[in-house]
Order: sequence, then structure tokens, then C-alpha cells
Amino acid sequence: AFVLRHRARRSTAARVDSHSGILAYLQTEAGFASHASSMPQRQRHLRRAAAAAVIATTALAWAPARLKPIAPTRRSAATLQTPVAQATERPISTEWELDCFSRPVVQDGKKLWELLVVDSTGQWREAVQLPATGVNSVAVREAVEGVIARAPVKPTVIRFFRRQMLNMLTIALGGVAAERPTLRVAPSRATHAIYDWLEERERDVYPAMEGYSGAQQVTRDRMTAPTTPARLPEALRGEQYAFVTLPVAEVQAGGGVTEDNVGVGKMINVKSDLDPGAMLPGVAILTRRADALAMSLASTELASVRADSTQRQLVLDVALDESFLVARLDDSQRVEAAGFEKAKAGLDGLHFVVVQRPDDDGVEPAGFWLLREMATA
Repeated sequence: AFVLRHRARRSTAARVDSHSGILAYLQTEAGFASHASSMPQRQRHLRRAAAAAVIATTALAWAPARLKPIAPTRRSAATLQTPVAQATERPISTEWELDCFSRPVVQDGKKLWELLVVDSTGQWREAVQLPATGVNSVAVREAVEGVIARAPVKPTVIRFFRRQMLNMLTIALGGVAAERPTLRVAPSRATHAIYDWLEERERDVYPAMEGYSGAQQVTRDRMTAPTTPARLPEALRGEQYAFVTLPVAEVQAGGGVTEDNVGVGKMINVKSDLDPGAMLPGVAILTRRADALAMSLASTELASVRADSTQRQLVLDVALDESFLVARLDDSQRVEAAGFEKAKAGLDGLHFVVVQRPDDDGVEPAGFWLLREMATA
């Protein structure tokens, strides 16, 4: 059976009077059931293990405010690359991710500009080449409208992460959304499918194109750098926290954590080359307001969680460039924070956040977010 392990030391765990059952669980280290027929038990253990080594709020003081290229066909001003649908049983998502930027390829003396669109599962995607001399909000809007017209599933959300394109994309996508009342546009770093596709193209596509100008330009301005965290909103405040771990196998294909049991949380694609036996680091947020807090967290465009041992901070990165200071870390917790970050780095940034009640062990978490922190350029 798989075992969800904790990082926090027992000496900094929960108060014994209110969590004696949890401390007993720590000693027995009950594990996940390994097959689908035992889902209730798996969910119960997920909740227990996430609560296993809670850090009391007295220890964490609240902080003060603060594809290979496909032969293109001409279509008006843009160049279309044939849409790609991946072979899978998962449905194509109505949540889209988008990037519009120059690429490390020079054609006819000008930078290659592309509009990349992918659904959040990474199964459907389309690339459109834009004329380098006419990249503006009107051209981008027309290109996006064309992608929507051809798409097998229409979007309800379009996310984009590139801050340098904020004004142009806000205008272009705002025009698209104005004609579609159910469409929401969200500047967000929670765009893991587009990150994966960009990495694929940077590795396999652009270097094979004539006029490739080198990898150094590929990583330029990929991500927004971390900002000084602001005070955590009241709606996101938990009562206790824990550094916890989960076998990578549980979030890979066939694992026990799926889109069916993550509450209002969200799963992302996991690279197949990750060691299934490696321990995936995470942070558990425990609160009696689990459902309400999870709903509030779901509305923030949660991108990642950082445990900064140097600054003694536990930080949530949300939206395009916002961060919230969850708690300050004491000396012992700095060691656990360093372990959390080391494990995250060893898994290419993969980690998770789980929200649940501290006394619930029979139902699934209110929210479980599988996340991947991207390195800043």
C-alpha cells in the first residue's frame, strides 16, 4: 500500500488533546489502498495523512499585511497550423490556455510570432502564425475568433500568463468575451498545459526550424517574477498547516487521486518520466471552514505554493502576479520548508495543496490542487 508521509516533526504537530487520533495515525502510518474498488478508504487516508502533522497556528504566526511544425496553409493574415487532438478518453476541456509572443526563429529578417491555444488537459491545441508586421489587438482577436470557430469544444475560460502581453491580450480577449457572455478571461499563472506545450516546442520544434536563433531567447520573459506577498485575505485563512508528502504514483495515470475526488480543486498533467516512487511534496490547509475556504481558493487562480526558508515565509502565488503571505516559519519549520522546496525541485516543480477539515476522515478533501511551479527567467 502507498503511504502518505508527513514532513513536520511530531514536536511541532497538533495539540495532543484535540488530535490524539491523528497522532496515533502517525505511529501506524496507515497507507492508501492500491485499487479503485477501495476508493472510500483511499480518500479517508488522504484526509488523515494530510492532517497527520499539522502545524498549529501558534507556531506559524500570521504575517502582517504585506509538435513538429505542420505544413501551414494560408488563411487571411495569419498562418494556421492544423489543430491537434491527442488520443485519450478524457473529454476536451472548455477551459483554454493561450500564449501570444515572438519565438526564437527569424523568418525573412523578422521574428516569428505565434498564437498558441490549448485546452487545460493538453488534448486539443492549435498554433497560428501571426504576421510579424501586424501583431496588434485586432489581429490577435481575429485569430482567436478563428480558433474558436474551428474548435470542437467552445471555451468558458481563457487564461494567459505573459505579463508583457497583458494590455494587448486584455483588449483582444475582452473583445472576444464581449460577444460571449459565458466566457471569462483570466490573466493567470495557473496555465500548466501551455507551459508543457511551450517546453515541447522549445525542445522539438523551434530548433528544427530554419532561422532558429538559439535557446537563450526561448526562456526570456517566460514568467512573472515573485512579488512581495500581501496579507492573506480572511477567506483564505486556515487554522492549521502541515508539510505532507504523497507518492507520485498516486497522481499519475491509474493513481488514486483523480479529477473525481479532488473536490473543487484541479489536476494537471504529470510527466510520465517522473519516478512513481518519489514522494510528492505538499501543504495541507486544515480548517473547520474547509468548503468555504476551498471555494475561495479556487477563485484565486492558484499557481503554486512557496516555502521560503531564507525569508521564513509560506507563500501562495495566485493570479498573474499576486502572492499572499500565509505564515512565517520558525527555526524548526525552516528545515521542513527547505525539504519541501528540495523535493519540489527534484520533481520539476510539481507539488500540491489540499484543503480539508481537521476532524473529517470519511470523505474526500474539500479541494486538492496539483500544481507545478515554473522557474522564472
